[in-house]
Amino acid sequence: MQDLSLHILDIAENGIRAGATLIEIDISEDIGKDTLQICIKDNGHGMDAEMLRRATDPFVTTRTTRRVGMGLPLLKQAAEETGGDLLITSELGKGTRVVATFRKSHIDRRPLGDMGATLTTLIMGNPDLDFRYASNLHEKEVEVDTRSIRKELNGVMTINNPAVIALIRDLFNKGED
Repeated sequence: MQDLSLHILDIAENGIRAGATLIEIDISEDIGKDTLQICIKDNGHGMDAEMLRRATDPFVTTRTTRRVGMGLPLLKQAAEETGGDLLITSELGKGTRVVATFRKSHIDRRPLGDMGATLTTLIMGNPDLDFRYASNLHEKEVEVDTRSIRKELNGVMTINNPAVIALIRDLFNKGED
């Protein structure tokens, strides 16, 4: 995967397949510690202890359409290439939390990528689910929460209406500039 936003999309889709109704994505940087941290949390089915232990093995997957699962192993590799790490916590019936930490200035750290496109792709493809995105990058804070947007829409339009998606993308991009 060429950028971190594609890893985020993949991990969020894992949560969706696990029955999540809420996916939370938090991205922050700590200039003093030279870190970039990505946290993806869902309220899906979660994993048992054995699956959690094997989650970063590329030859372990819950999917029936293929025999390999590369998302978590590749994210782990991307983090470790920069001197960072990957932490996964999960509990059956409560969901999963994936935290990837990168050394921000490392030459091998992949770019974050287009988070606006990632977020709107998730919303358009899953209009009945809720997503919360928050970032604190370059001293700019951005938060997008579909629960708040739905409340403002008050049933007048759907969250995946092209006009709503364009507004989300515009708001998102203004904060990320």
